[in-house]
Amino acid sequence: MTRVPAPARRLLGGLACAVALATGVQAASGDPVRGRALFEAKHCARCHAPRGQPGAGPALEELRRPQGAFELAGRLWNHAPAMFARLTEGGIPWPEIGAAEMADLMAYLEAAPARDRAPDLFKGETTLVQKGCLKCHSLRREGARFAPDFAERRVDYDSAPDWAARMWRHTPGMAAKARELGILYPRFSDDEMRNLVAFLRTATIRQ
Repeated sequence: MTRVPAPARRLLGGLACAVALATGVQAASGDPVRGRALFEAKHCARCHAPRGQPGAGPALEELRRPQGAFELAGRLWNHAPAMFARLTEGGIPWPEIGAAEMADLMAYLEAAPARDRAPDLFKGETTLVQKGCLKCHSLRREGARFAPDFAERRVDYDSAPDWAARMWRHTPGMAAKARELGILYPRFSDDEMRNLVAFLRTATIRQ
């Protein structure tokens, strides 16, 4: 049996670590049954009714379809400001959703990490700049200081439910700050959110 030299073993170990950091920790699978109950309990069904039934938002079938977990996180980010405005008009408080609950909702909405494409770190860095994230945030102390530095190591980057739950809490305030500063609220499509989070995850280890 051929022995791998120690320097090569260290190099392979480092590469494995980098791949793990870029890909992210796989979250425990959510429960679609609990997710369906949460969809009702959080009043999502008030606006997102099955196709053909009255509802203020996109039909349930548009939300509930095979998709990537980070893809869904991006769609939730895009949707939050309009939803926040509608709930405010109706006097309905913004629903709180934790990471475990988000995992269940994602399972109900047929979102799975395995459906996300492998991240592209270069595209993630490009997305960070193109979406204007550094107009509010900083990265390793470069950029604005209205919001936390992206390089602060947080468990939010470890899985799609963690990230989506964090963004869900963050978006109403972020949308308000964007209006105050005259900044266009960014929108994400396809694998942009996946690439961004993968880049931020690796950026936290180079402080």
